[in-house]
Amino acid sequence: MTRINVGKQHPDVYEQLATLSGAAEGAAFDAGLDRKLIELVKLRVSQINGCAFCCRLHSRAALRAGETADRLAVLPAWRESQYFSAEEVAALSIAEDVARLSHSVCDEDSEDALTAEKVSAVTWVATVMCAWNRVAIRSGYQVSP
Repeated sequence: MTRINVGKQHPDVYEQLATLSGAAEGAAFDAGLDRKLIELVKLRVSQINGCAFCCRLHSRAALRAGETADRLAVLPAWRESQYFSAEEVAALSIAEDVARLSHSVCDEDSEDALTAEKVSAVTWVATVMCAWNRVAIRSGYQVSP
């Protein structure tokens, strides 16, 4: 049996997720997060969830936003690199914490680099990204060269 595209099966639910996604991104911008960091959060969550479609989408979006190939290359091992600022480290830590609910990986002290508004915004962006990953994977979105 082929995968059912859940967005096409229930387009009204898909649109509500898109609306929620826009609201989460708007909150991130309002909190002062820049486009590159938002894309890094989306990409890191997608890497953890194994969503090839979203990894490709957000890698390209990050590059368009001015992200470097070097930083994207080390993103899966960001904790071992010196490429990321304290704010980025905090955001990536929160993103991983959201994506890996089975165990907390977030060093709460690292959150001190972010305001409460930014912590909340990153949490919402990561939460919505997890939902998008599940829609794409479950629907069998194709990722071809």
